[in-house]
Amino acid sequence: MKQTGKKQVNHLKRLRASLAILFFVPILLYFVDFTSALPQEVHTLLHLQIIPAVLSGAVGIIVLQFILVIVFGRIYCSAICPAGIFQDIINRLFCIGKKKRKGAWRFSYHKPLNILRYLLLTVTVVTAVFGITTLVVWLDPYSNFGRVATNLFRPAVMWGNNILADVLMRLENYSLYHVTIHTVTKAGLVSGIIAITVFVALAVSRGRLFCNTLCPAGALLSLVSRYSIFRISFDEEVCNNCGNCERSCKAEAIDSKNMKIDTSRCVTCFNCTSACTKKSLRYRFRPPFLKDRPSVADKAGTVKSGSRRSFFATGATIAASLPVISTIAQYSDLPDGDAVTAEDNIDYKNLPPVTPPGSVDLERFKDKCTGCHICVVRCPTQVLRPAGFQYGFDYLLRPHCAFESSYCNYECTVCGEVCPVHAIRRLDKEEKRTIQVGIATFNISRCIVYTEGTDCGACSEHCPTQAVHMIPYEGTLTIPQVEAELCIGCGGCESICPVRPHRAIVVVANNEHRQVAPPEEEEVKEYEIDGFGF
Repeated sequence: MKQTGKKQVNHLKRLRASLAILFFVPILLYFVDFTSALPQEVHTLLHLQIIPAVLSGAVGIIVLQFILVIVFGRIYCSAICPAGIFQDIINRLFCIGKKKRKGAWRFSYHKPLNILRYLLLTVTVVTAVFGITTLVVWLDPYSNFGRVATNLFRPAVMWGNNILADVLMRLENYSLYHVTIHTVTKAGLVSGIIAITVFVALAVSRGRLFCNTLCPAGALLSLVSRYSIFRISFDEEVCNNCGNCERSCKAEAIDSKNMKIDTSRCVTCFNCTSACTKKSLRYRFRPPFLKDRPSVADKAGTVKSGSRRSFFATGATIAASLPVISTIAQYSDLPDGDAVTAEDNIDYKNLPPVTPPGSVDLERFKDKCTGCHICVVRCPTQVLRPAGFQYGFDYLLRPHCAFESSYCNYECTVCGEVCPVHAIRRLDKEEKRTIQVGIATFNISRCIVYTEGTDCGACSEHCPTQAVHMIPYEGTLTIPQVEAELCIGCGGCESICPVRPHRAIVVVANNEHRQVAPPEEEEVKEYEIDGFGF
C-alpha cells in the first residue's frame, strides 16, 4: 500500500510539473524569440491568463478557469500562470546545493494577510471598472512576467547570439549574424528589474507570498479554491506531526500542529504530499461541505449546512461578477472624432502617443492595455516601444509607435493577433490598410529641399498610399505635399526623412482613430508586342 501511495504522489507532482513546462517554455520562447521562428499560434497560451481574459471579456475562458479551480484547486497558479511557474523556478534554483532544512524545507505556516489581499483585489476591480488600470499594470502576474522576459531575458538572448556570432565569424562560420536591440527603453528596463526583484525577494523569503497577497488573480481564485472539490487533506490517524509538510509548503498554508490546510492559499503543487513520510496527506475527493476532521455525523453522510451555504454564496458572487467583467471589457466602435490635419498649429514638444492600429482611441487603449509588451517583441518592424513618462504617468509602459527608426508595415496585423487583452483589436489586412492612426504633417522650414536647395523625395517614395507626393517647387525642384484624407499614419515618411535631429515630416497622432478610403489602384495597361518586342 505504501508503494502504491508513493507512486500516486509522484505521478501527481510529475503531472503538475509536466503541465507547467508545457505552458511555461512556449510562452518564454515566444517572448525571447527574436527571429520569429515560433508559429504565431503560440499566442493562444497567453489568452488563457486570468487577468487578460477578464479585461478582454473572454467569459468562456473565465468560466473554464473557475471550473478548473472549483474541481482541482488553484492548478492555474502552479501550472498555467508563467509568473507562478517562474517563482517555482527561482525557489528551485535557490535550493540547489542546500540541505532540506535550509533549502526546500525552510517554510512555516503564517496566517493569511486577508485584509491586504482582498483590499487590493477590491480596489483593482473598482478602479478597472472606472477605466483606471494602474494597479492592474503593476500587479498582473502575466504582465510582470512579460516585462521581465521582454526587457531582461530577450536582450540577454540577443547579446548571447551576438557573442556567439563573433566567435563563429572568427572561425569563418557565418551561420549567425548580429542583431540590434531596439525594443528596450529605460522605462521598460526599470520595470523589468523591479518585477524580477520582487519575484526573487518574495519567492526566496516567503515562497508564494506574491501570489497569495499582492496578485489580484490569486486573490480572485482564492475565493473559489476554498471550496474546491478535490483537495489535499490530512489523515489524522496516520499523521505523526513531523512537520515536513509545513516546511515544504511554499504557500505557507499548512498548519501541521492543528492539521489544517488553508485551501484558499494552496496552489496544488503537491510538494507536501511528496514530503510526507507517513503518507498522511492525500489529494482526494473532499467536497467543501465535509470537514477536515470527519465526525460521526459526517461519516453518516450529514451535510454541514453552513459550509454549503457559503459554497453557494461564493458561486452566486462569481456569477454576479460576470456582468462587471463585461463592463470592464466593453468595446468601442471606431469613432468619427476629429483628426489633426496638416494645417493645424502643431506643438511638436507635446505630441500625444501614436497608439497601435486597432487600439481604437487613446483613452480606450490606456484603459485596457496592461503593458505586457508581447506586441512589442512580436512586431516585425520593431516600431512599437514601451513608453516612459513622456506621455504622462497614465500611459507609462504602454506601447507606442516610435517612427524614429522604423515604421508600421502597411499590411501587418500581428499586434492585434497577439494582444491577450484585446486592447488592440484584430484587424484583417483590408481594414488595416484603411485605419488612420495619425496624419503626417510637413514642416517646410526643416526640409532639405528648402534649406539646402537639393532634391530629396524619400518620404514620397516610402509612402504606401501616396498620401505624401511631390509637387513643383522652384525650377526643377519638387517638394512634399500631404493629402490628409489618404494618410494612414504608418510612419514610413518620418522614419526615412534624413533631417536630424528633428524630422521635416512627423506623424501626429489621432486621439481617435479614423477610417480612410483605400488608395485607388492604378489601371494596368495591356500592350501588344510585335515581333521580339525590341
